[in-house]
Amino acid sequence: MPQVSIITPCYNSARFLEETIQSVMNQTFTDWEWLITDDKSTDDSVEIIQKINDPRIKLSVAEKNGGAGHARNLSLEKATGRYITFLDADDFWEPDFLEEMVSFMKQENAEIAYSNYARCDEQLVPQIEDFKADKEVTFDNLLKTCRLSLLSSMYDSQRVGKEYFPEGSKREDHVMWLNLLKKIPIGKPLPKTMAKYRMHSTSVSRKKQHIVKDQYLVYKDFMKFSTLKSLYYTANWALNGFMKYSKIFN
Repeated sequence: MPQVSIITPCYNSARFLEETIQSVMNQTFTDWEWLITDDKSTDDSVEIIQKINDPRIKLSVAEKNGGAGHARNLSLEKATGRYITFLDADDFWEPDFLEEMVSFMKQENAEIAYSNYARCDEQLVPQIEDFKADKEVTFDNLLKTCRLSLLSSMYDSQRVGKEYFPEGSKREDHVMWLNLLKKIPIGKPLPKTMAKYRMHSTSVSRKKQHIVKDQYLVYKDFMKFSTLKSLYYTANWALNGFMKYSKIFN
């Protein structure tokens, strides 16, 4: 049984997939399994993954296109590692990411931890200041902004159990982290930059004005808050999201 399970959804990611694969294969920590679920890609993604001869990599193909949350859930069902971490098929880890994160989790007795990550263009050239892991994360402060990015976070499934993604929401990662933080007091920060996030110009998560309603539903439907309370947290999230990516503040 591996110590770490890496969860990756893949959909038409052939353009960047080889760099992502190489970043995993270059990890100094080697006791991992990588569960990739292809979400019915129409490009060469599956063929690229199938070329890798490594028994730690376990590829599945979804029966239908169900979105990233659904693909992650299919992989999570099969995950056997104690520590769960996530890497999208176009993102990138520094070689010591897993080693540093597992060591930090053990040293700090952490149930959830997160690190800095670089915010880059599609060629992995940094565009604005690195996102900083500079605060302990709690359920209350995560309501106002999602500091936990999938590519730079890890949780201990032995202690908190597996947490699945709600399907049908465009904010499924935020809901998942909030549900986890209902179970534990804090997530701990590791202030080292060990991952690179590609900021695509077409990314849904960066078009804040297009997903305000989806974010409101995080609070109203999933957290079961009142309308007024949901509007309050949506406004805070929108302001923090603007500050997170604006070059004025970075």
